[in-house]
Amino acid sequence: MRRSSIVAVVLTITLASSALAAPTLPGTNIRWDNCFADGGVMNKAFACDTNTGSDLAVLSLQLDTGMDHVSGVEIRISIKPAAAELPAWWQFKNSGSCRTSSLSFLASPILPDGNCVDWGQGIEVGGFPSTGYHLGEDGSGGAVAYMVAAVPQSTLMTLDPITEYVVGTLRLDHVKTVGAGACGGCDTPVCILFSALDVTTPVFANDRLFTQGANGVSSQIIHWQSAQLSNLVNNCTGTFACSTHFDCLAVTPTAARRNTWGEVKSLYR
Repeated sequence: MRRSSIVAVVLTITLASSALAAPTLPGTNIRWDNCFADGGVMNKAFACDTNTGSDLAVLSLQLDTGMDHVSGVEIRISIKPAAAELPAWWQFKNSGSCRTSSLSFLASPILPDGNCVDWGQGIEVGGFPSTGYHLGEDGSGGAVAYMVAAVPQSTLMTLDPITEYVVGTLRLDHVKTVGAGACGGCDTPVCILFSALDVTTPVFANDRLFTQGANGVSSQIIHWQSAQLSNLVNNCTGTFACSTHFDCLAVTPTAARRNTWGEVKSLYR
């Protein structure tokens, strides 16, 4: 075979492999410890026996087509316990909360080298708006957290459709878990949903809103203490304009096994 023909064949195979590597659907991922592609886990089990240390929930995005002139991200996270009311241990930000400063947003987190890339290349800044943690917004017993981040208008970003981009990390510390002044409810199972992500540009019409998992519905969900999210309805017209409902159940941990189709369907109503 002539060298030019071999090159053509190799190029065709490479392009085909790249197309297959792209996510089936554009959307979001959330995982504990690391991003989806780098082995982040869905469930976090904490013994609730120390006031030191923290846990990281990594938020990421996958695109089906590239985006130019990206200026920022707006993030919405829905939190619901397997209980009638949100435990004190999960109440943050608002005056009088038991753990006011124990939830933070890292706009440009430092993660181990891997497949995922920081969308803002380390120059983005962000955090919680002044009213970024709303109790009861998705119905009684839960909370909604809002975060934003942006790069300077002079340094807009270009995102490609193959890369998984980290758009921020939630840091949940263990302060006031045990001892005097401890806040109850660390051991309560909790479901956390990455309900909406708006990727913004200087031109509003070019913004893109994502409300589903890039790797199936389960990729936009994490659990605390082996909770189980089901009956999900998530309708959004904007990052801060969503009607989100789901059930969160306490489930006894079992050995790892493959999900059945029936279990996957139970995530939706």
